[in-house]
Amino acid sequence: MNVKKVLEEYKEGNLSADEAEKQLRLDYIQTIENHTLFDKSRFNRKGIPEIVFGEGKSPVKTAEIACRAESDIVLISRASPEHYSAVHDRIPEARYAEDAKMIIIGEFPEPTGLIGILAAGTSDIQYAEEARIVAAAMGVRSITSYDVGIAAFHRFLDPLKNMLDENVDAIIVAAGMEGALASVVSSFSNVPVIGLPTAVGYGFGGEGETALRSMLQSCSLGIAAVNIGNGVGAGAFAAMISLRCRRPHDEL
Repeated sequence: MNVKKVLEEYKEGNLSADEAEKQLRLDYIQTIENHTLFDKSRFNRKGIPEIVFGEGKSPVKTAEIACRAESDIVLISRASPEHYSAVHDRIPEARYAEDAKMIIIGEFPEPTGLIGILAAGTSDIQYAEEARIVAAAMGVRSITSYDVGIAAFHRFLDPLKNMLDENVDAIIVAAGMEGALASVVSSFSNVPVIGLPTAVGYGFGGEGETALRSMLQSCSLGIAAVNIGNGVGAGAFAAMISLRCRRPHDEL
């Protein structure tokens, strides 16, 4: 039950003051046996749904966690087809976004926000799609354009212009190699840019360290960077910016 619903129920006399207080407590935690804690108030506080990191968890354990999550939307990131098979056996409505390697449970809200997402190369698409799905789960639509890296400088100009013409509130740039696309996009943009470095490249620095350092050392102001491959974090960050930008003034 979200905050607005609790207050409405209390106002109508359907909840006592004690029960309303209990449901509004910010530290309310759901425990699953001795291995998982769900923060059930996160969505009310931040608009971020429950997101389970699948990598390192067995398919059986992942399915158990998914079944016990008391959330309208549950995302499982870094999920393999084996994870999906185990979850789908127990939750038939679950679906698998192969490009993002993400399992989706629940229906997304109607979008009220808008962001842009650029991926430098096709190897970066997984991380870009991870960000897009997280944003969509938060009620934010994404305009996307992929394989627009600076190896051919002109490729990103039209997609970027379209995003800015559509008044996106933030732009995520997923890039590996030297990660230069994020700085270039930031220099052309009047909205916040979120650099998403990826583990794409050769030899020294090829696990994403070079791209991350490049984004952190950018000369262009208005750019921030998440950790290597953190599409979930980039999507949540961009969506929070967009939702706040579009929130009515009296709700801020």
